[in-house]
Amino acid sequence: MADQSKYGLRGVSATKDEVHAAIKHLDKGLYPLAFCKILPDFAGGDEAFCNLMHADTAGTKGSLAYLYWKETGDLSVWEGIAQDAIVMNLDDMACVGCTDNILLSSTVGRNKNLIPGEVISTIINFAVAFADEMKKHGVNIHLAGGETADVGDIVRTIDVGYTAFARMKRADLIVNNIQPGDVVVGLASYGQAIYESAYNGGMGSNGLTSARHDVFSHEYAAKYPESYNPALPEEVVYVGGKRLTDEVDIGNGQTATAGKLVLSPTRTYLPVIANLLKSLKPQIHGMIHNTGGGLSKVVKFIEGVKVVKDNLLPPPPLFQLIQAESGTPMKEMCQVFNMGQRLEVYLPEEHAQEVVQISRNFGIDAQVIGHVEAAEQASVEVRTEEGIFTYIA
Repeated sequence: MADQSKYGLRGVSATKDEVHAAIKHLDKGLYPLAFCKILPDFAGGDEAFCNLMHADTAGTKGSLAYLYWKETGDLSVWEGIAQDAIVMNLDDMACVGCTDNILLSSTVGRNKNLIPGEVISTIINFAVAFADEMKKHGVNIHLAGGETADVGDIVRTIDVGYTAFARMKRADLIVNNIQPGDVVVGLASYGQAIYESAYNGGMGSNGLTSARHDVFSHEYAAKYPESYNPALPEEVVYVGGKRLTDEVDIGNGQTATAGKLVLSPTRTYLPVIANLLKSLKPQIHGMIHNTGGGLSKVVKFIEGVKVVKDNLLPPPPLFQLIQAESGTPMKEMCQVFNMGQRLEVYLPEEHAQEVVQISRNFGIDAQVIGHVEAAEQASVEVRTEEGIFTYIA
């Protein structure tokens, strides 16, 4: 079965074409090329300020956490799900320069018969711990409560989401103005940052529907039918060769279970970005959080340029595992996953090494992964050992 066909049969999309078509006529905010929508200061009425509001969820990653928790009893995977939902909001906002005084509210829908109170407590308590950790790095997050709804007739296991709000000065914004001559500094999504407690495989919260079904064994279909849509054709449900607890080599003589590797929480770059803005804000022409769209993400935020990525960080074991199990072509891998670099900073070459050093100060590898050229049509060209792939806006 063709890989694209598997995506379609599972009801997912790497490009979200229908979603983008549905919203294409909506107001794009004050700065259409900004990484997230920027609104006038409705909260304060001051033209020198703006408002940001962002909502996101951990997506189907919660279903994989459910499997792992049921198999092992390990509640810590739910901490990762809380982090996924939080970071998918906050790091998008950080890409426009928002790294402080952020309000955060949760919305959790659960099947009460399957998800007990201890799971909800783990998620809520982790949000407090995450805010406390970020405060140590100068990032103040204010928890505004939220809603936990028992909606078992429409949610099979659990859906974890957050909404974030901030008010900031327009003068402090980073609005993408990616220019010919800029270089691209990629920050690793894998490894262990100084503010992380364990090795991170590099997963975000995108591509999980395909990753979990392509990597993990069909035995979970019969054992946990509540973990997937029963309307899916059986030939696309848990078709991989790994059990959740199988050990995977992650280098340097270390291993991690396949389940924990795919469940690696979405890394936040907030502490790094806060430091970058203190040192380099006038030089930064853009920041991109490689979530949905993977390495092609930037194509939505450029005009009159081509971004060439020809010196990528080495793909970590996680993405090698996903590709080996799924047989997904590299062009699709690069469009669905971050492939080892989930934050990109665009700026003149003479400032690139300062970005690299600031990132490495936090234990996160980084390097120049590409450059920007003038072009009539916005595009991204990704050069790998398996071929050269072009993505058009």
